[in-house]
Amino acid sequence: MKNVITDTDMAKTPAVPAAEFTRNFGRYRMLAQRGAVPVTSHGQITGYFVPPDEYQEFERFRAQRRSFATVDLSGDKVRQIAETRMDARHDHLNALLDPK
Repeated sequence: MKNVITDTDMAKTPAVPAAEFTRNFGRYRMLAQRGAVPVTSHGQITGYFVPPDEYQEFERFRAQRRSFATVDLSGDKVRQIAETRMDARHDHLNALLDPK
């Protein structure tokens, strides 16, 4: 009997063992067009199979991220951050930071 992929299958694909993924790659390639297919090994998710456009979107997002070491901040930026205050609506949170 041939596997038939239904809309219910595509709504949210449950995690699939790597061996099953390998044996039925074509099926999971089709399912990935509707959403990520989690792949497991020894009961743990080891990755997700996604279509190329989703992966490319992820890579564009990742390329836009910026990170820096706080030691690299200028003295002016450190002062600006230190002088920053939370909106008065959140004063109760500021109180949590006060030394006791």
